[in-house]
Amino acid sequence: MQTLITFVLSNFTLTLFVVGLVASAIAIARAPHVTRDLVIEKLFAYFLLCSIFISLFYNFVMHVFFGEMAARFIGWAQSPFQAEVGFASLGFAVVGLLAFFGNRGIRIAAIVGPAMFLWGAAGGHVYQMVTAHNFAPGNAGIIFWSDILLPVIGFVFLWLQRGQGEHRATPPRSG
Repeated sequence: MQTLITFVLSNFTLTLFVVGLVASAIAIARAPHVTRDLVIEKLFAYFLLCSIFISLFYNFVMHVFFGEMAARFIGWAQSPFQAEVGFASLGFAVVGLLAFFGNRGIRIAAIVGPAMFLWGAAGGHVYQMVTAHNFAPGNAGIIFWSDILLPVIGFVFLWLQRGQGEHRATPPRSG
């Protein structure tokens, strides 16, 4: 059980992506009429909630309040920049929460900002792998791959919703 909990918390980006898929499936199953647009909307909305808001909020908490542990997981020494990364994550998290309920404009912001942050982080991870041979799980594991793939998934959702106008997410309780 300890191994499972450690895996889930250490690989929070994957965990929260899966949670978003499950929440989407529940919301879709509860809908009275399932359409392509509804499926895309629920998948995108819960992606924003889980993979942007909750994931980046978790990143904020880890880097700001548990910086030494987060640094060790990444294979780094503790640094004052940890707090800066944490607060940047908090800002992106808040935009992700607003985008869960918001229109296309805020959703674009909720994907583009974190994409630049995550792709930049992925580049930093590659640099660390090449120059410092840092293959710690927080540098070269699932976190690295999610830094690359989650923005791609977000851009795919934006593309799928093109032409749907000012799309608004419905709160989770409305199914």
